[in-house]
Amino acid sequence: MECRIRWSGEGMSFIAETGSKHVLMMDGAPEAGGRNLAPRPLETMLAGAGGCTAFDVVLILQKGRQAVTGCDVTLSAERAETDPKVFTRIHFHFRVTGKGLRPESVARAIELSHDKYCSASIMLGKTAAITHDFEIIET
Repeated sequence: MECRIRWSGEGMSFIAETGSKHVLMMDGAPEAGGRNLAPRPLETMLAGAGGCTAFDVVLILQKGRQAVTGCDVTLSAERAETDPKVFTRIHFHFRVTGKGLRPESVARAIELSHDKYCSASIMLGKTAAITHDFEIIET
């Protein structure tokens, strides 16, 4: 996997080009010289962990023949107060939508993602206490 990051030449905006040829912009906060044009780099890291685990949960539920129709994950994180300001706590709240979803299947999918498959959240778990909960929305 590769990624190239290029400073835009203005403020604190950076453009990332991924190995799969997708582009992502990142920017700093105004108090740090940014113009608030795009997510902060650590916000993209948090979003990546959310996307990674949501992907796993949907795939696991589909493979388990669960009628999943939606999956939203809200992440809330705390960071250390001193440098390096790593994530110290991250909570994942899943809202899984579907017809007749079994709570034990949803719980198991989340656990498998957290413990085995989601590389992003497993890496972040090296510095952060990670918790999760879920709710099921019947359609």
